[in-house]
Amino acid sequence: MPQHLSSQRSHRVARAVALVVVGVLAFVAAGGVAAYLDLRQQIGVSDVSGLVKGPTPSADPDDPFTGRSLNILVLGTDLRGGENTEIAGAGDGGMRSDTTMLVHISGDRSRIEVVSIPRDSLVDIPSCELPDGSESGASYGMFNSAFTIGGGAEEDLTYAAACTISTVQSLTDVPVTNHMVVQMDGVVDVVDALGGVRMCLPEPLIQDPAYGRFELPAGEQTLDGLQAIGYLRARHGTGLGLEQGSDLTRIVRQQAFVDALVRQVLAQNVVTNSPQLYRTIQAVLSAISADPALADPAALAGLAFSIRNIDPAEIVFTELPVVAAPSDPNRVVWTEEAAVIWERLAADEPPPGHETPSPSPSASTDTGEGSGDGGTTPSDTPDPSPSASLQAGVCAD
Repeated sequence: MPQHLSSQRSHRVARAVALVVVGVLAFVAAGGVAAYLDLRQQIGVSDVSGLVKGPTPSADPDDPFTGRSLNILVLGTDLRGGENTEIAGAGDGGMRSDTTMLVHISGDRSRIEVVSIPRDSLVDIPSCELPDGSESGASYGMFNSAFTIGGGAEEDLTYAAACTISTVQSLTDVPVTNHMVVQMDGVVDVVDALGGVRMCLPEPLIQDPAYGRFELPAGEQTLDGLQAIGYLRARHGTGLGLEQGSDLTRIVRQQAFVDALVRQVLAQNVVTNSPQLYRTIQAVLSAISADPALADPAALAGLAFSIRNIDPAEIVFTELPVVAAPSDPNRVVWTEEAAVIWERLAADEPPPGHETPSPSPSASTDTGEGSGDGGTTPSDTPDPSPSASLQAGVCAD
């Protein structure tokens, strides 16, 4: 039986986030209260207090991040409406969280581990409170349907997030301390604010016309916002794994895109370019709906400052081990090995091979200066062995 083995890949995402947010803090300090309030108003607040089932993490009312590990659930939604409908079409009923990642930041701020949860996982979904005051019944189905169930007919993002958090906590026993929801049109705005993202595709990417005509040629090119979201969403067609029609191979392409974006942000010195930085941060903050703690720019800046010295080698991605579901070969179920991952995160323990944190980078590196649902087939899982080579699509510079 095919098995999706866990793997870890170091990534510079958290470091880039830290640099950007610290830069924002400095810019806000220079710009005064008006700039702070303007940025604060960009963030949608998603307060799930009283809606989530399971443990409620304690928090210091003055500094909700100090001295404890964080488990931040990041949800990417295909919510239709407005520009999202123009991007992805009308959909087939109900918004879903097609991308879900649990980001664990250790209490001592020495490491970050990101666990992606396949949307096609068949799981038990607990009962959830709904926007109309009623409560859904417990059910068994695809993981991403928890978002749809919670949102109800009103497609309320806060209730949708609460139901997903309840589901994660009931399945893993890992307390979710914070969350954020990211919408598709927000990705477009962020990429355009950066002036596009440069990528070097080893082969053409052509999406099956049945899912909307979209194609990119091979070679070096700069993707604008709409091209970027097309690249991130594509799952059926030819090139870069599209032949396999797998959500798991799409995750690989998404990681490559994020890698390319982060390299570009650092190379362009966005954090020292106040106008471009401000445009980018406005786009980022407008794209997310977050819990009250993460929706506070000052708190975000404090978190960013606390993780500024994490060695990039201590930022790892872990793929959840799954096998084909006995009831449906196009769906997956978690293996027993998944429990080991959740137990480790709940205990704030490092992943294998990272038991002794690497030395923090020197102070000189901390300045900020520097360069529709288809199925999932577990057999399509990419090689889990970490590789030092660039991911397909990332330019070698």
